Amino acid sequence: MSTILKLVQGSPEWLEHRLKYRNASETPAVLGVSPWVTPYGLWLERTGRAQRPVSAAMQRGLELEPAARAAYETLTGLVMEPLVLVEGDYSASLDGITLEGDLVLEIKCPVKGRASPLWQAVQANELPEHYFWQVQHQLMVAGAALAHVYVFDGTEGVLLEQAPQPERWEAIRQGWDAFMRCIAEDTAPALTARDTRERGDEAWRSAAAAYLQAKRQAEVSAAAADEAKAALVALASHPSESGCGVSVSQFWKKGAVDYKRVPALKGVDLEAYRKESRLEVRVVAE
Repeated sequence: MSTILKLVQGSPEWLEHRLKYRNASETPAVLGVSPWVTPYGLWLERTGRAQRPVSAAMQRGLELEPAARAAYETLTGLVMEPLVLVEGDYSASLDGITLEGDLVLEIKCPVKGRASPLWQAVQANELPEHYFWQVQHQLMVAGAALAHVYVFDGTEGVLLEQAPQPERWEAIRQGWDAFMRCIAEDTAPALTARDTRERGDEAWRSAAAAYLQAKRQAEVSAAAADEAKAALVALASHPSESGCGVSVSQFWKKGAVDYKRVPALKGVDLEAYRKESRLEVRVVAE
């Protein structure tokens, strides 16, 4: 049975709460279907490496939510209370739930109103995939028998019912299990194509051209150095030879320890001995 938390959505306490739980609004990102945030982007946020700014769309939703809930209540005759619910590790910040707990409400206030793709989809009795997973997460946490998605344009709204689909909930759990392992191990999820920002501005073009030219020159120099080194090694017949500012030494070096074969380390969790993650930069010529 879910637990009710007395938290004001948007408050510092609510934001702190979200860092500890698997939240419904983040499930689309965890599953890789969010149009706005990738798993990697969410990982940056959840580990404190980045902070998502409040967009105009988010601010509009916050401002219109009370009016949207009032319009919904007038339309349906239901009284809805916004609540934060927790079920185990999972949390859902609901825009509304009935006193009986049998119906939850998710409000959307798209910037383009009736001209938005969301309004058009709901009118066609369809719910975009990212919102589908958010609502299913809410139903899973709340244990409600039904969800209403209410899309509000500032004056009126359109309503779409969503029934629980428990057979789909395992995908939510598995997605979050994998994502939380990334959090626990401080290992970033794999980058996707959407994590790459295309650049074509003058400053980038100039720096890229300079890098490619320098890299080609370095490759030519490296190849020449390797060829000259091979010639010196072929000429060397003594363990140590020197002349004309160059020396060639031949010696035996111990092999690296294969820690996986050390009996005393079998079954030992070496993660506790791992150093902190660090940001590394890789530049690749395509």
